[in-house]
Order: sequence, then structure tokens, then C-alpha cells
Amino acid sequence: MKINPNHVVSVTYDLYVDNEEGTEFLTESATEEQPLTFLFGVGQMLPKFEENLSQLSTGDTYDFRLSAEDAYGEYDEEAVANLPIDMFKGTEVPEIGSVLPLQDNNGNRFQGQVVSVAEDSVIVDLNHPMAGQELHFKGNILNVRPATQEELAHGHAHGADGHHGH
Repeated sequence: MKINPNHVVSVTYDLYVDNEEGTEFLTESATEEQPLTFLFGVGQMLPKFEENLSQLSTGDTYDFRLSAEDAYGEYDEEAVANLPIDMFKGTEVPEIGSVLPLQDNNGNRFQGQVVSVAEDSVIVDLNHPMAGQELHFKGNILNVRPATQEELAHGHAHGADGHHGH
């Protein structure tokens, strides 16, 4: 079956990014046992990821690259926040490299990675961990099926076969 909006798609993928030397390395994968299953065309996935799959059918393989701009955006030097150390009163001050769940004034949730800790502040990088990186996806289309009414109502897939696993 061909991929269309409001279809549930299950895929395997290997995601490669370049390290600082420019060598590709595998950063994450989805296997046939643990595929990535998503509702196509509702904005769950990167738009360009979906665009690259949009002409494919069950059983097809794919291999494409997304520029940083089409993936998680260019690295933004400005997207670094200086959090007052007082925010962490009563809790442990986070370690460098740890990821903090944060929320902006509008209630949007996002994550920041701690890049340094000073006496009076914690500096957090708000860029997506893959910002500024070209992504290289390779994989197979395992299954394509029309979404159920319930899935459409909920706006997401309920698993490869359309049922919640319990």
C-alpha cells in the first residue's frame, strides 16, 4: 500500500550523522522488532522526512539526507540561557552534560543541556541536540495501512496493528 496522509506507517531506520572529523556514525535506529510507527501527515515527524517517504509503499527501501535547515535547524549561538542558581534551591545543582526539562512563559516544554555551572548561575544550551547537523536516514517501509477513526481522533498511531498494547 502506498503512503498517504492519515495512513499509519511503520518503518525501520538507521540515522547517521557526521562527527567533528566528518565521518558518518550511527546515532539511532528502529528495528523490525521495534519499528517507528507514526501517523503520516499530521506533523508528528519532520516535514522533510515525510516528504521523502511520501511516494513509497510497503516493502520499499529508502536512503536520503536532510540538511540541518530541513531537520532541526542551524545551531543558534543565541539559544543559550543563563539560569540563576537559585532556581535549584532544595535540589541538586545539575551536572554539566545533563538535560533539564524546562518550560517557557507560554507553557511550552523543551529541553536544555547544561554546558557550564558557575557560582551563581547554570548555563543551558537550548538548541536541539541535532541542531546544525545533516541527518542521513536509511531504512525500509514495513507496513502502511489506513488509520482507524480512533487514531485520527487522537492524532497519533496506536501501534503497528492499530491497537494499544497493554
